[in-house]
This record gives sequence, structure tokens and C-alpha cells, in this order.
Amino acid sequence: MSINATLIAQLIVFLILVGFTMKFVWPPIVKALDERAEKIAAGLSAADKAKAELSNANKRVEEQLSSARNDAAQRLADAERLAQSIVEEAKSRASDEGAKIIAAAKAEAEQESVKAREALRQQVATLAVKGAEQILKREVNAGVHAELLTRLQTEL
Repeated sequence: MSINATLIAQLIVFLILVGFTMKFVWPPIVKALDERAEKIAAGLSAADKAKAELSNANKRVEEQLSSARNDAAQRLADAERLAQSIVEEAKSRASDEGAKIIAAAKAEAEQESVKAREALRQQVATLAVKGAEQILKREVNAGVHAELLTRLQTEL
């Protein structure tokens, strides 16, 4: 056989192989590659969508956290105001109680003072009566009376 005949035979076999591959082998490979490309595109699209959803979820979480912080701060401020009003009310009550106690003490001191004055008046009256008795027992003399009055003053 000559080299030309071998070459032509190999060329014919090669062309048959190429035709067979183009008709039966190539379409399933292209189909598989297209499906793979679609899956990759769908995966990338799903990843982008998931990123967007994650971003939205993070924003919602931040908003809720901010709302919770504001709510907590508001409740804390309300509690502080309530505590302050309770303290002020307690101070007011204590001040009122102190004023009542002071008023009662003043009234009691005034009563004691009145009792002491009454007792003093009684003693002065008794001493005056004693002094008058002594004056009346002796003779009426200005010098003696002055001496008795001086003693009476010293006793008072």
C-alpha cells in the first residue's frame, strides 16, 4: 500500500470519527456544559439574593436593637423620675413630720412654761402673804418695812 492510500484512509476514518463525535458525542457534552452554566448562574443569583436578604435582616436587627435601647433608656429615665419623686415625697413627709414634732415640742414647752409661771406666781403670792404677815406682826415702821421688802426681793 502506498503512503497516499494510507493517508486517504486515515483521513476518511478521521472524518467519520469527527462526524460521529459531532452528531452523537458533542451534543450531550454541550448540553451538560449549558446545564452546568445555568446551575452556576442560579447559584450566583441565589448568593446575591441571600446577600441582599442578609443585609436587610441586619438592618432590621439594628433597627430593633436601636428601638430596644431607646425603650430601655426611656424605662430607665422613667424609673429614675419615679425614684426621684418618691425621694421628694419622703423628704416632704419627713419635713411635715419634723414640723409637727417641733410644733408639739413648742406647745409642750409653752405648757411647761405656763405651769412654771403659775407655780412661780403661787410661790410669789405665798411669799407676799408671809411678808404681809410679818409686816403686820411688827409695828408699822418704814425702816423695818424696807428691810422686810429687801429680804422678800432676795427670796424671789
